Amino acid sequence: MAILGYEMRRFKVACVFGTRPEAIKMAPVILALQGMPERFEVETICTGQHRELLIPLIEWFGLNVTRNMDVMRPNQDLSVLCGRLLTEFWKLFNAEKYDCIIGQGDTTTVFASALAAFHEKIPFAHVEAGLRTFNRNSPFPEEMNRVLVGRLATMHFPPTEASAQNLRNEGISEKFIFMIGNTAIDALQITVNRLIADSATSVQGKKTVFVTAHRRENFGDPLMRICNAVRRIASQSNDISVIFAVHPNPNVRGVVYKSLGGVANVKLVDPMPYQELMQYLRACHVVLTDSGGLQEEAPALNKPVLVLRDETERPELVELGGSILVGSNEELIYDWVMKLLNDDEVYRKMVIGYSPYGDGKASQRLVKHLSDVLENKL
Repeated sequence: MAILGYEMRRFKVACVFGTRPEAIKMAPVILALQGMPERFEVETICTGQHRELLIPLIEWFGLNVTRNMDVMRPNQDLSVLCGRLLTEFWKLFNAEKYDCIIGQGDTTTVFASALAAFHEKIPFAHVEAGLRTFNRNSPFPEEMNRVLVGRLATMHFPPTEASAQNLRNEGISEKFIFMIGNTAIDALQITVNRLIADSATSVQGKKTVFVTAHRRENFGDPLMRICNAVRRIASQSNDISVIFAVHPNPNVRGVVYKSLGGVANVKLVDPMPYQELMQYLRACHVVLTDSGGLQEEAPALNKPVLVLRDETERPELVELGGSILVGSNEELIYDWVMKLLNDDEVYRKMVIGYSPYGDGKASQRLVKHLSDVLENKL
């Protein structure tokens, strides 16, 4: 493509994802890149870390997966998984002449792809860069993954000023930091615009608590305490409904079903398609979660969030009063949920009316910055 006699380059980029949250947050980026075929040749690489959860997302967003990797094994150790991923990425990156690799977040997939890209001297663009809890073991292994990717990446796309400042504090050059917002809000807006109201996701006449819990630090006794709190909440009134979306990991599923299976006013459901999840968020009264994505999405839908963690790499919502860290403390969980269900003033104070993590245009900004950086070979 030539403009006033200047021939614009067309760049070959690979977008990598392996888990459900990665697919959600990478989908708007992939779609934005594909919307500029004169500028980008886009390949989509799926490692399948959450294989059974990815197919509905790929279909919902209409993603064309170019390559699938068969790296997952039952109960696979993180080091073994990382080794498999690193080997597969090396084979691919060594064979293909990519101009850039793009990955999101803090998974083993993004760390292995960033390391392989570094070994092959291919620029790596990190989406949702700079998030930190400053506790290397919480969340595990996510916190260390994103710290390491921060050292390996060429371009950094933090969602907020706080995450951008974290990168500056770590010595990252300002010219490679591009604050764009979070692509989770782009995905949310795409989805909400397509949704049709569905009464099946709500319980008529009841206040609904929507719950998810899946992080490793909540395995075992912490998850038991969370379940105990949920049982107590559900027992308070028939006007309360609890929807618990149960992660397929056996460390979660076994404990939750043993503790809450058959409990009145508690509905245990399998992980649902993304669009159905957004319906549940729209219909519920309060969100109880250890998920990073829900901390970003819930405030955009005017829902208070109780975070089932002792620290969060998304402090902006806590500082604004839209979320509270309750960890796995049974009493804290119970007390705050009951306040939000019964005290309208407390509830109103936690509904901030927007998400501090983005405006739905992050992917557009990312594509522009990526094009500029690659064109100038910085």
